[in-house]
Amino acid sequence: MLIKKLTLIGDDLPEALRNIPSPPKQIFCRGAPLKELLRRPRVAIVGSRSPSTYGKQITTRLAGELAEQGIVIISGLARGIDALAHQAALEAGGLGIAVLPGPVDKVYPRSNRRLGEAIIKEDGALVSEYEEGEISYKQNFIARNRLVAGLAQAVLISEAAEKSGSLHTARFARDQNKTVMVVPGNITSNLSVGTNNLLKSNAEPVTCYQDVLHVLGLRVRETPGHQIRGQNASEQKIIDLMLSGLSEGDMLLQRSKLSTSEFNQVIIMLEIAGKIRPLGANHWSLR
Repeated sequence: MLIKKLTLIGDDLPEALRNIPSPPKQIFCRGAPLKELLRRPRVAIVGSRSPSTYGKQITTRLAGELAEQGIVIISGLARGIDALAHQAALEAGGLGIAVLPGPVDKVYPRSNRRLGEAIIKEDGALVSEYEEGEISYKQNFIARNRLVAGLAQAVLISEAAEKSGSLHTARFARDQNKTVMVVPGNITSNLSVGTNNLLKSNAEPVTCYQDVLHVLGLRVRETPGHQIRGQNASEQKIIDLMLSGLSEGDMLLQRSKLSTSEFNQVIIMLEIAGKIRPLGANHWSLR
């Protein structure tokens, strides 16, 4: 396991981290050279560790579309929004940088270790300011967020409650003169209080990936297109309904006009084929 150490005293610590408030004295990296990844446009995507179906949908969609546009997705590899953003970027053939609250040789949380290894395998990197053998203390999680913001050119929060830890990342981003972007949320949802409050304090609203490109000063580039096709008419009917924006199982059943048994069979086969994914609460999305 090759771990590279970059220090503030030497000339190898990235410029992106040298000039932030409380810069790290050292960082440890696994995977692709950090210097190469930082030459690309970069956005941090963070948010709730227990996202709603809406949060899951919008995070997966935005992270995947931005990755297709060549944007490196940065996050903390935490449960919820962080992991969803990294997974969507990988599935879109994109790159990721995961900033950990503990050593890079032991990915935390344990449930995301396979995802961390996939980020490395797909030419991304794991980054931490903690060396092998160090314990992950509670304060590490907040401190980690300043590096997430520091490595990114802008920060996007897709869903966050009033006291979400991801709001620390927004604060660090503003301290570093980075743009904070948020996805507007349902005003009746507790999971949207944090993001909606950020909107009141002049965060940039994001309703599509083009909004993020605009903040970064980039133009939309043509992509090959990720066309999902069903194996039969019933599967294609469900795929087309999802492409139109539907995700809720009962609505998909009603609009498809399939029998309940046929609909359930189609959903199972699409999931086995890796064409759709469950979001929980009887909601589904395309991969």
